[in-house]
Amino acid sequence: MNDVVTLPVDDCRSLGVAILQRHNTSQENTACVMDALIAAEIDGQSGHGLSRLPSYAAQAAAGKVDGRAVPVVQHAGAAAVRVDACNGFAYPALAAAISALDNLVTETGIAVAAVHRSHHFGQAGYHVEQLAQRGRVGLLFGNSPKAIAPWGGHSGIFGTNPIAFAVPRADHPPLVIDLSLSKIARGKVMVAAQRGEPIEPDWALDPRGNPTTDPQAALAGTMLPMGDAKGAALVMMVEILAAALTGANFGFEASSFFDADGPPPGVGQLLIALHGGTLSGGTLDRRLETLITAVLEQPGTRLPGSRRLTARAAAEFIEIPRTTYDELRSLS
Repeated sequence: MNDVVTLPVDDCRSLGVAILQRHNTSQENTACVMDALIAAEIDGQSGHGLSRLPSYAAQAAAGKVDGRAVPVVQHAGAAAVRVDACNGFAYPALAAAISALDNLVTETGIAVAAVHRSHHFGQAGYHVEQLAQRGRVGLLFGNSPKAIAPWGGHSGIFGTNPIAFAVPRADHPPLVIDLSLSKIARGKVMVAAQRGEPIEPDWALDPRGNPTTDPQAALAGTMLPMGDAKGAALVMMVEILAAALTGANFGFEASSFFDADGPPPGVGQLLIALHGGTLSGGTLDRRLETLITAVLEQPGTRLPGSRRLTARAAAEFIEIPRTTYDELRSLS
């Protein structure tokens, strides 16, 4: 039996819509969630794609995530908003934040949104790219349930805490930089577990603190931070920005993104928009292209995100592991 099912993009979207709407999610939120999940699949980030649907559906059915939540945006200053995701999906809350910041940043030059009572937000780059498509420079920091121990420790305190940056380019798609602060995104470990594939030995530790190639043992243990001790310090910085500064749960206080047990995760995201033209005196486009040209003049170099753009250009179908497809069909 073929281990992979290949479907047109529209069929994948329709399948996801049917699943979420069957599991107590509003039409508006379903559309927002599926836009993000399909984008992740097309970009080759399946750990943030359709593999998330079973846990999303289970959590919406159980009420761990409110599939009908409407985010609440409150002004917190001339250039700041607080967004209450209301224990719903993160995607509608971040969409509301992006809209609010876009309205503010022309006058203020910089604007910030603090999102709390939030949930898994998928590809961090997806959100800042939307700001860049509106001509803004975007920065995003997010925390997640515990997965990384403090350096020298053995128990998870911090999440993998993704960060992302995007800047618009004249006559080119935005430059997007998106990275998890673990050596590898935890979603990739989850996909390996679903496919029954081993992981690299330097990605994670098992519950006893030993290196492991078993994705199930990794999910039960802790992820290793990129950059070792320096990376662990960066993870802590993001935890403070995304949780302490927004009033959200810390990673060790948040429930899992992967199951329907317990209360809502209640994590946070901090989104910053910058008006590049104002702050650079109108020189951002020219200076950015000078830098990019200097990078690409060296043989063997490429820009971050170039593989993602190549994947998009050829995206008509999505490949799904048969086990995942069968599970999705059973939920629809």
